[in-house]
Amino acid sequence: MNLLVVDDEELIRNVIKEYTSNEGYNVFEASDGNEAIKCVEKNNIDLIIMDVMMPNLDGFSACKEIKKIKDIPIIMLSARNEEYDKLNGFNLGVDDYITKPFSPKELLARIKAVSKRNNVGDNYIYEDLVIDYKGHTVKIDEKELKLTPKEYELLCYFVNNNNIALSREQLLSTLWGYDFFGDDRTIDTHIKMLRNNLGKYRDLIVTVRGLGYKFEIKK
Repeated sequence: MNLLVVDDEELIRNVIKEYTSNEGYNVFEASDGNEAIKCVEKNNIDLIIMDVMMPNLDGFSACKEIKKIKDIPIIMLSARNEEYDKLNGFNLGVDDYITKPFSPKELLARIKAVSKRNNVGDNYIYEDLVIDYKGHTVKIDEKELKLTPKEYELLCYFVNNNNIALSREQLLSTLWGYDFFGDDRTIDTHIKMLRNNLGKYRDLIVTVRGLGYKFEIKK
């Protein structure tokens, strides 16, 4: 599941990232509303944790723009405990509102509650390509692909790191483990098989010359 943490204070972003990463979330960061909007445009974000008071573009304004792009669940953070702020946030479609200072454990609980209410993270959908994370299946045009467990892991890892160039060494260490004795050809072979299985979506896995591969959505 991809989280976007938006706050102009690096310390707060680091704290949230540490706690959520330990729970298995993939975390993106932005320091203001404009960066948040660009991140949403480029990546498949499942849930946003957004500060209200930020330079360049505040959280409420960013929330309004993001909702025009995609209806992503949003948890707002604020140092102010004003009823007006909370009502304004909920009127914009915010799912939850937490006042600073906050407990990271409480934030985790709120993230899980909002995710459950919105069924976040159950599926990844791109056109006719559907990854069912709970069912551990991948379908194209409603037909299930016959992927090996490692091909499925590769595809999910690519999707969760959309538009990020991943080296062969990174893929090997993450998906095969540091004690794996194979070489780069292991990755290349599995990529070839995965591309063949993806058929019309094979080009979503792009070769990055001299490095490795990345999953790239064509706009």
